[in-house]
Amino acid sequence: MTDQQNLRIAVDIGGTFTDTVLMDQDGSILSACKVPTTRAPASGAMDGIRLAANEANAHLADVAGFIHGTTLATNALIERRGARVASITTSGFRDILEIAYERRYSQYDINLDKPDLLVPRERCFTIPERMSAGGAVLQELDETAVDRLLDELQASGAEAVAICLLHAYANPAHEQRLRDLLLARRPDLSISLSSEVSPEAREFERLCTTVANAYIQPLMSGYLQTFEQAVRNEGITCPVLMMTAGGGMTTIATASRLPIRLVESGPAGGAILAARVAAQRGARQVLSFDMGGTTAKLCLIDEFQPQTARQFEISRAQRFIKGSGLPVRIPVVDMIEIGAGGGSIASVDRLGRLSTGPQSAGSEPGPAAFGRGGTAATVTDADVVLGLIDPCAFGDGHIVLDPGKAADALEQHVAHPLELDTGAAAEGVSQVVDESMASAARMHAVESGKDLGQRTMIAFGGNGPLHATRVARRCGVSHIVIPRDPGVGSALGFLFAPVSFEIVRSRYTRLDGLDTQYINPLFGEMCAEAEQIVEAGAPGSSVVRRRSAFMRYHGQGHEFEVVLPDRPLQPDDIAQMRSSFERAYAGQFSRSVPGMAIEILNWAVKVSTPARPVTPVPACSFGNVPSPDRTREIRCDLTGKSVAAQVIDRGSMQAGQSLRGPALIVEPQTTTFVSTDFTAQMDLD
Repeated sequence: MTDQQNLRIAVDIGGTFTDTVLMDQDGSILSACKVPTTRAPASGAMDGIRLAANEANAHLADVAGFIHGTTLATNALIERRGARVASITTSGFRDILEIAYERRYSQYDINLDKPDLLVPRERCFTIPERMSAGGAVLQELDETAVDRLLDELQASGAEAVAICLLHAYANPAHEQRLRDLLLARRPDLSISLSSEVSPEAREFERLCTTVANAYIQPLMSGYLQTFEQAVRNEGITCPVLMMTAGGGMTTIATASRLPIRLVESGPAGGAILAARVAAQRGARQVLSFDMGGTTAKLCLIDEFQPQTARQFEISRAQRFIKGSGLPVRIPVVDMIEIGAGGGSIASVDRLGRLSTGPQSAGSEPGPAAFGRGGTAATVTDADVVLGLIDPCAFGDGHIVLDPGKAADALEQHVAHPLELDTGAAAEGVSQVVDESMASAARMHAVESGKDLGQRTMIAFGGNGPLHATRVARRCGVSHIVIPRDPGVGSALGFLFAPVSFEIVRSRYTRLDGLDTQYINPLFGEMCAEAEQIVEAGAPGSSVVRRRSAFMRYHGQGHEFEVVLPDRPLQPDDIAQMRSSFERAYAGQFSRSVPGMAIEILNWAVKVSTPARPVTPVPACSFGNVPSPDRTREIRCDLTGKSVAAQVIDRGSMQAGQSLRGPALIVEPQTTTFVSTDFTAQMDLD
């Protein structure tokens, strides 16, 4: 039995598998496991927790830290499984959702489908009131209209309400009063306020974010209560912290109030792991590649920090076209996610074109090879037929794959329609999915003004190491790092995340007219609110504060973030703010604009616990060649011919050993495929 105390556990519920990692107080991994995600996600998570504890011979009562990430919020939005939502806006602004950006996302597409923004016009209600952009009351809230509103809500069958009044980010008084009046008569309503969910200017994005929060709040609140109780029933008494899209952790209470912050929480954990691995190896330019069972996520990491964003879109109708999805405005790790995973379904359309995803077989029934009733051909089925997966060593041995069923599915759905043999069909599926992921990576880099050629790829996830060399070749990347326990990479990243919370609020001002006596109290309020949330998740911990301003040239529509000193601003700081903004602007557009007025739209505070220290990986000399455990026939991804690949267990490799491809390096949760044109080396980590 382990004598470790203060254990830490992380659980990541994905679309296909649920990953669990158990770590001791010194940062050593005691156990890591994958179990299929169940229809009742909390049940599958408990299976993983018990399995991890049994493998480590540990007592769950010794767990002092618990971090959880889930795709439930994301999937509820994508699959439209949320509550029936109504919106309430200021009189005269009923059609914010209908008007949107006042443009079509694909101007010449005559069959264009507008994004589903969750609230149809018949459930868009209004109330007389008005605030100015500075927060002054121009028209008092008409409380006599509340009875009418309640009747309309009742008739619409609304279960949740998104309140987004004009300029509520500057003064939330009317939103708060309206909520109180509604709850006094309808305590069963779930109400989200824009001034709490996304207190920023730009009414359309603010309303969309509030609607999305209201849409998933009843579901997520119920799930989090169920999950927390299930954890308690296992004897775990420490607080359950939730991973957020911004790469930090927050409390169950905050997550229940602001569940929109949980969207993309799992992929954020993967980016944190990749940033830590980059810091250990001194890799200053990195492409993080996380391929799971349902999706693939790619993120750019520079100077050991993942690229971040203030807005992203959920469930785009057109994968690479902005404006075709539901926009939400929250702090988020900036990445591109596509429906390309092991469970992605391959199909041939009536024009004879082969495609993969975004539809996935999930874990129930799963790929045809799972033998659970699935009949669709998937990427995993293709990898099995290509010989890249050992059927008896898949998913930590908990699932024995059936190569015959994988071949039958590919024959029926791909080979026969395209008049190919089964091996060629499998190769075609593999090439299509690999090119889809590489294309997404190239586009993401171009949109960010960056180059992939000099980057190191850090690959993880259940399928990331299996496809890494094939994707890297297409991206022009020549160096790949596969960290320890890559199959549970996102869950592992959770354990290195800080407890943090970020607040952004809009207060418009010109830089040349900046009144620090006006802004400093705002920063004080934001710091106090964020610190209170962090203290609830990490009582007694020291904190790190990061203040910033979002600045732009006058008349522009998008801002650059400029980091500010962690203290009250002084008039002397204005010159440095100007210089920092112009450097950031020139970094993106190669030059600044002399003489142009600069304005500030948003102010931000991020409060977090200190980052965990990183120990650099020592240098290592390579050359010793390990003896393979056996060989396996695979189909070469360069020539399409059958070749013998070395097969070796990763646990048996020693530091300094290297081997040339083709080779398969197997470990409990995944397999690393070393293509013929790559060499694998084991370092000292």
